[in-house]
Amino acid sequence: MAARNSRLRKHPRIDPRRIDGAVSITELVDQTFLAYNAARLRELCQLFARRMLDANVTIGMSLTGAMTPAGLGIAAIIPLIENGFIDWMTSTGANLYHDTHFGIGLSMHVGSPFADDVELRKHGIVRIYDILFDYRVLLETDAFFRTVIAAPEFQRSMSTAEFHYRVGAYVRERERLLGQSRRSVLAVAHEFGVPIYTSSPGDSSIGMNVAAMALDGNQLAFDVSRDVNETAAIVLAAKQRGGKSGVLIVGGGSPKNFMLQTEPQIQEVLGISEKGHDYFLQITDARPDTGGLSGATPGEAVSWGKIDPDALPDTVVCYLDGTVALPILTAYALANHRPRKPKRLYDRREELMALLNRRYRAVRKSR
Repeated sequence: MAARNSRLRKHPRIDPRRIDGAVSITELVDQTFLAYNAARLRELCQLFARRMLDANVTIGMSLTGAMTPAGLGIAAIIPLIENGFIDWMTSTGANLYHDTHFGIGLSMHVGSPFADDVELRKHGIVRIYDILFDYRVLLETDAFFRTVIAAPEFQRSMSTAEFHYRVGAYVRERERLLGQSRRSVLAVAHEFGVPIYTSSPGDSSIGMNVAAMALDGNQLAFDVSRDVNETAAIVLAAKQRGGKSGVLIVGGGSPKNFMLQTEPQIQEVLGISEKGHDYFLQITDARPDTGGLSGATPGEAVSWGKIDPDALPDTVVCYLDGTVALPILTAYALANHRPRKPKRLYDRREELMALLNRRYRAVRKSR
């Protein structure tokens, strides 16, 4: 009996504070999120704010699911960027396309998932679950991208990070003309030098408009090999200059793998000695037993070299809707960590690529 009591004393009692109108986000998470996926969210928030936000950690965020149409770009992602809590991103093109609506003054509306879609179609209204918007939002956003893509600076091949950075400047200018500030992730990422990559650039309305413009002779093309090498260079520089690499994964899909494959690119393909990402935080509703990457666990990632095996204690998977978890994580991080100086990785891309090239050439020469 004494041995059992001794073992139990190592674990805190479940004795939450009563929730009242004065409870703070920190008290709510730390003192009432005690079990099940609430506990995983608590662990995720604490690990992010207390360790992952150290100055020597380079933080990548991947984004899937219709997060920006729901306002999560404005509410959560922009504050994270402004406070230096995100250094680089991978995202679906769809999230960046819908993010642009807000930046150029178009509106999304709260709706119902039980609306009559045939009736909505008759009235020119589009539905994303319980989000509604006018069909003209799509047409006006398409027109904005086609106008931007026609500019001389886009008449060549470039990485998706460069494309998004340059588009972000146009969105930021539109925000200025409209008298609104910081409503677009693209515009804020441009301002803070946060590179944003899209692993499948043809799989969104942005890519569709680029393809349409190509039929008219537009010369813009996405250099996906540059994307692969630039993202690997970001991680390599973080690790080989005495720092750490952390990933915050919202959802899963291709952006998740594209962020995590940086380590196999460094180790397996380029032959550079490395051990894997140091921190792995994922918010997902995908199960690990269906064969889908979105549910792939940190332990599985270790077998690929994506995660440092010594870092497994610094990994958390929270099985929760991202629209619930991400705002809570953002609020908790802002309440518990001072802003970090932006790393401005976009401005350092050539420097980081030069390091990758030197390491790769040294490996080739030694063989």
